[in-house]
Amino acid sequence: MSHDTIPAPRATAALILGLFSSAAVASADTSKLTVYTYDSFVSEWGAGPGIEEAFESQCNCRLDFIALDGAPSILQRLRLEGEETRADVVLGLDMNLMQAARDTGLLAPHGADLSPLALPIDWQDETFVPYDWGPFAFVYDTQMISDPPSSLEELADAPEEFKIIIQDPRTSTPGLGLLLWIKHAYGDEADEVWRRLQDNILTVTRGWSEAYFSLFMNGEAPMVLSYATSPAYHMAVEGSDRYRAAKFDEGHYLQVEVAAMTRATGNPELAREFLEFMLTRDFQQHIPLGNVMYPAIELGDALPEAFTRLIDPEVFTFPPQEVHENRRAWIDEWLNVSTR
Repeated sequence: MSHDTIPAPRATAALILGLFSSAAVASADTSKLTVYTYDSFVSEWGAGPGIEEAFESQCNCRLDFIALDGAPSILQRLRLEGEETRADVVLGLDMNLMQAARDTGLLAPHGADLSPLALPIDWQDETFVPYDWGPFAFVYDTQMISDPPSSLEELADAPEEFKIIIQDPRTSTPGLGLLLWIKHAYGDEADEVWRRLQDNILTVTRGWSEAYFSLFMNGEAPMVLSYATSPAYHMAVEGSDRYRAAKFDEGHYLQVEVAAMTRATGNPELAREFLEFMLTRDFQQHIPLGNVMYPAIELGDALPEAFTRLIDPEVFTFPPQEVHENRRAWIDEWLNVSTR
């Protein structure tokens, strides 16, 4: 920052210009909404670009997405910045990180009308607004296997040569989802299921994209941890039924993705407007093929036909508070087995 002294004859003019400049900056700031999210959401094929265009056309503002690695990175960035955060809204957390995010004290009540929601579970939260949902699932390549496992139990008993790709629960949302899936289904016997799975795990990746696109789509293994909705993209965009999700007898763990506004936002009205916009068709129509998840509201005929051909499993979740209280211990349990 410059500390040059202003010559006396020009001081008044400079002061006036400075005031106008400050007012202009303040005006510009109030018309910009900064949203922290994850990288795939704002990719050229993701939901972000269409949502950005739609919201900017109605708000007469600028929507600025800041892309981070994933939900854990969003929460970490929020914690590090604290009350000085640049974010007006955080978008991309899920139920498993909700309590940890709430406990930061950095989020504000949304005040949004939640009546349009159409989720497989009841939702009354005053801080977090859902924008999509989908069950975790193992997706398989029908050109590599024709008869996939039909349960976690069967997967754990598969021959050693049958390989799967999973993600790390410390860094990946689906990775944490699998950890909770097995824990919910098998309780105190979860570590035994993990022990039996070890010989079938080809690799554990840091994130979903590496597992799905870099490895699975290149034929490194016949099965990958993903979402029950993943095949819809291949059906609708590629016109291919090659990739399918296996329906498991134990049921499937549910992911609900959410957004929230920060207490530090300088644009609370605009932040609330965006959260309410999330539950409109103008936002939600970009979710099925942009984020490859189920929309949080009913889209009727606007829902791509491919979504009617997906598996429809029983779903379950842990309460967010229970995940928050036990997450570290459950990850340690997984680590103890996987590093033997």
